[in-house]
Amino acid sequence: MTRTIDYFFGIGSPWVFIGFDPFIALAQRFDAEIRPHLIPLIEENGGIYSRNRPEARRTYWTKDLRRWAALRGKTLSLENRAALSDPGPAGLLVAAAALDGQDWIGLTRTLQEAFWGRGEDIGRPEVRAALAFSAGFDPEALEARAGSSEVKAQLDANYELARKAGVFGIPTFRYEGELYWGQDSLPFLERHLADEKLIA
Repeated sequence: MTRTIDYFFGIGSPWVFIGFDPFIALAQRFDAEIRPHLIPLIEENGGIYSRNRPEARRTYWTKDLRRWAALRGKTLSLENRAALSDPGPAGLLVAAAALDGQDWIGLTRTLQEAFWGRGEDIGRPEVRAALAFSAGFDPEALEARAGSSEVKAQLDANYELARKAGVFGIPTFRYEGELYWGQDSLPFLERHLADEKLIA
C-alpha cells in the first residue's frame, strides 16, 4: 500500500527550512508519496505570526530557531530580515512547479537555502529568476505559470483543505488523517509511518 503524506508548508517559514531535508529523507525512506500544499498560516484556526506575539515569546522563538538549526546542521541567517521583500512570490513558483509535476522539492530547497541560509531577497524578480534557473527551470515560463489562474485556484484549494483539516501552522504533516504540526514532530510521524501504536 502506498503511503501518502499531505505536506502543508510555505517558503517564508524558517521552521520549514530547518525541517525540510529531514522530512524529505523520512518520506523517501518509507517510500511515501508527498502531496505538497503551499499555504499561509491559518489565523482562523489559531495560527499566529511571530510579529504578532509578545516580545518575550519572539525572543525565545529566535533562540529556539538557532538551537534547531544547529541540531539539523543548517546555517540560519536572521540578520536584516526586515529589509527583505515578501517571499510570497517565490512560493508561487513552488506552487506552479508542484501543480505541473515538476521538481518542486529541488526548487523549494534552492529558494529556502537562499532566503534563510544566505539572507538573499527572493522577493525580488531578478533574484528569483537566477535561483529558478540554477534549479533547472525556465525562469520566464515559471513566473508566467505562477501568475496563472490555475495556480491561484490551487492555492485557494490548498487553503480550504488545510482549514477544514484543522491545520493552523507550518509545516504540518498529515498522514492517515492524523496531523503533526512542526518540524519537531517528525519523530511522531516517523513512528506512525512505521505502524507503531500512537498514544493519541
